Amino acid sequence: MNNVEKALKHKLNEDSGVAYPDFEDMWNRMEQAGQTAHTLPEAPKSVTPRRHRNWRKIAIAASLSTLLVAVPVYAAIQYNWDNLLQGRKGIETALAQNLGQPLEQSITRDGVKLTLHTAIVDENRTVILYSLEVGKRAKNEFWNVKGVSLKNAAGTSSEGEYSFQQWDEKNQRYNGYFESDWTPQQETENIRLTVDHIELSSIQEVDLPLDIQSPQIQTFKLDRDGLQAMKVQVFEQGKDKLLLSSAITFNSSIAKKWDNPQIIAYKGGEPVMSQSGGAFGTPGENGEYTAQQYFKRGDIPKVQTTYKLQYAKIERGIDEPINFDLQLSKKRMESGTIKSVLNTPLENGNPNFMVEQMIVTPTQIRVTIRSKKKFASLPYQKYVLDVNGKTLKGNRWSSPDREPDLNTIGFERPSDLVITRDTPINFTGKYKVTAHSDDKTPQHLTDISDQKQTLTTHIGGYPVKWTYYKQGMNLFVETESEDARFGGINQTHIGLGEGRILGKPITANFDGDGINKAVDVYKNFKGKEASVYMFYYTTDDPEAETTVALQPSNHQK
Repeated sequence: MNNVEKALKHKLNEDSGVAYPDFEDMWNRMEQAGQTAHTLPEAPKSVTPRRHRNWRKIAIAASLSTLLVAVPVYAAIQYNWDNLLQGRKGIETALAQNLGQPLEQSITRDGVKLTLHTAIVDENRTVILYSLEVGKRAKNEFWNVKGVSLKNAAGTSSEGEYSFQQWDEKNQRYNGYFESDWTPQQETENIRLTVDHIELSSIQEVDLPLDIQSPQIQTFKLDRDGLQAMKVQVFEQGKDKLLLSSAITFNSSIAKKWDNPQIIAYKGGEPVMSQSGGAFGTPGENGEYTAQQYFKRGDIPKVQTTYKLQYAKIERGIDEPINFDLQLSKKRMESGTIKSVLNTPLENGNPNFMVEQMIVTPTQIRVTIRSKKKFASLPYQKYVLDVNGKTLKGNRWSSPDREPDLNTIGFERPSDLVITRDTPINFTGKYKVTAHSDDKTPQHLTDISDQKQTLTTHIGGYPVKWTYYKQGMNLFVETESEDARFGGINQTHIGLGEGRILGKPITANFDGDGINKAVDVYKNFKGKEASVYMFYYTTDDPEAETTVALQPSNHQK
């Protein structure tokens, strides 16, 4: 499977790219999990803003297609969805226990057949399994079901937080699922599921004569399929890693929205796997599509490696909304559902984060944590549950319309896990990242030129190396520390007050990723000196833990 198709599998219902590197949960691209960044009480409003998804309003239109409604049967529930549901063990558990609700509704339009097979509905989420039959397709083509939403009779809608699909070679069709935080307010509820449109895209590639050893900005004229031009700059990230920072301009809004361009390195004709920590889709100052990709230096030797720009080209679309009228019920799940109101501090003596509640369903255990300040990110990067001796790993879940002070951690429930109100459950956060905004000491950069210069300072007791230089009209400021417990500087600025100049982050750094090197650029910088300040820095404590008893054992009660 090609890289762009992998990326789009996780972006079927998205309207825009990755969140800004310093803010919000990153949406998952290249099958890598996102993380959140800190919001500090003293952080100025002019810092790179927290991005919210621009979720579209759903147009509900009468379908002119032929609606084929089959008699509900359990055959769909018994279909083997295992390959599709990797990472969704709770849904597999529900299917294995016949807790799914058969739907078996199909709509065929322009030769493409979309079938809703099964719904899994509980107090935490709604998941709908579907298939898409498209007939013959070329190897470099793939179809997407996009803009899925649910709307009840009262008009309340919940747009698709997550969709995933994959090609089923055996049955020559796509299998997929749509997952939403929406659940029926009553035991049973009539809803309308709307698919905004279905698209066929093809994978395209164009050669990039990229010089990986040049630190200068390299410009490539594209002028094809809505892509106009591309700029790439290479930065060293420690001894063995390189960062490829790119920006693409478009002359088509459609291409900008769905092309998902990225650089692919080929070593001896085989694609090279990029490293984790990359970010895609952050808008540039002038609306460019920017990306940051990391590669191991040893994986891309100069003589054996070539580079291509890979992107998706829209070939055709079914643009009229497709509607399914459904009656969804969570009755089958009610006997296995436990709700617990907790309101317990995540850390003893710290009221800034409160573990608010736990909801246990047959498919998932969901823990919600409310922060005292809006958009504050959780201090711990990893979360696990100990359920009567069995360990479950959690994932952060961020819905598009979530409350700004509410954080959700979801744990998929395996089929062999029995939970009652007497089962001991402990919630543990690991790997603490702490933000510090108290250091307002400026770093004085002198004799600024195209020659790289360095100075070393101590921030919070950690040695930090500052490297600064000009390329053309732009000033670059790099910061890093040899001490891995220094998490990094989030963003810098020159001067104070209304006249200050904000540095634009080039690197995409995530809390707890082990990378503390950051690069900021100041466009069209004039002068030989500068006083550089930071908004805040972070420190990492990988060994730090906090544990909260969600359901104490009998002897603890």
